[in-house]
Amino acid sequence: METIRTVFKIGYGPSSSHTMGPARAAESFKERAPEGRYEVTLYGSLAATGKGHLTDEAILKVLGPEVRFEWKPDTILPGHPNALTLEARDEAGRSVLSETWFSVGGGEVTRTPGVRSAESRYDLGRMDGILAWCREEGRNLWEYVAEREDPGIWDYLGGVWEAMGDSIRNGLDHESRLPGPLGVARKASSYFTKSQLQGDPIRVRTRLFAYALAVAEENASGGRVVTAPTCGSCGVLPAVLYLLEEYYKFSEKRLLHALATAGLVGNLIRHNASISGAEVGCQGEIGSACAMAAAAAAQLFGGTPAQVEYAAEMGLEHHLGLTCDPIGGLVQIPCIERNAFAAARALDAAEYALLSDGSHRVSFDRVVEVMRRTGHDLPHLYRETALGGLAGDGGR
Repeated sequence: METIRTVFKIGYGPSSSHTMGPARAAESFKERAPEGRYEVTLYGSLAATGKGHLTDEAILKVLGPEVRFEWKPDTILPGHPNALTLEARDEAGRSVLSETWFSVGGGEVTRTPGVRSAESRYDLGRMDGILAWCREEGRNLWEYVAEREDPGIWDYLGGVWEAMGDSIRNGLDHESRLPGPLGVARKASSYFTKSQLQGDPIRVRTRLFAYALAVAEENASGGRVVTAPTCGSCGVLPAVLYLLEEYYKFSEKRLLHALATAGLVGNLIRHNASISGAEVGCQGEIGSACAMAAAAAAQLFGGTPAQVEYAAEMGLEHHLGLTCDPIGGLVQIPCIERNAFAAARALDAAEYALLSDGSHRVSFDRVVEVMRRTGHDLPHLYRETALGGLAGDGGR
């Protein structure tokens, strides 16, 4: 597996696969073709929900205003549903350079989908092998990350944690409505205000909702967020960690260790299945985020590696089959609310796992494999095309 940096990327919403990814592809393409007239063809899910996700605007910011777009939502290229072809032409109209890129989730792009990167940092690519390492070495999951990453990983995660906190505080400071035709009202600020009038434990849950909504609303408005593991699910992990820091005063060092464990969980899912809504549905986004947050919370509360694995397993298992059906192709309905409820479910999974001794029937690795198969069995209507589910019939 690659570095957990691939799971945590700091950037601007509303979508890691439809905004961050295409922008990165355009930046790479422009390095080789800095001049000319550009033509961009979007395929599959990128074309189906690209306008709602601001895909064209993200590309225009890189290539300039003179870009001709062609949208082909019914054309699925082999390799991945999120594909785009960038072409540069000279003044005579001759093709100078043409490249096809695939946005595979979490802001990652590649020209060779399905081909493993040669930059592998992790010798173990399954949770059961990592748990065996923890037992043999008497160590924690985050220590496996520390063993495999370069020393700069803690500074990197420190920047990630700072950006996560900023996205919560910025989201709580904004009111009014989100951009776009749905007219969705921001709720984070009012939820946080109401929490101050409540007593525990209602206050705790309300604050958790407020923090998750704050990040998800920032993302939906194109604000600066951290993929965890995607933009559409970026509110789950920050909300859980921010709440736990607030109530239990965990040190930054321990929070970074929890982030490392969360990154490992997300990396395993990405490596063995997918975190792309266009490929496996929202179970790959919200389900993965819930698993990451559950594992982080279980570790913070002193869970053993087995209990942390159990928490992650439950966080993903109970999102199996979740469809990706954004109304209007916007990362708003049902995406924003799902962040709040997944954050609550993550804490439930952590608490449940900590009540046990960590032993259970269904392993995390098995659930990841089931999620992969389930995602591939989902009709394309339910994989970020805005054609089925809640998005069907225009979301009426």
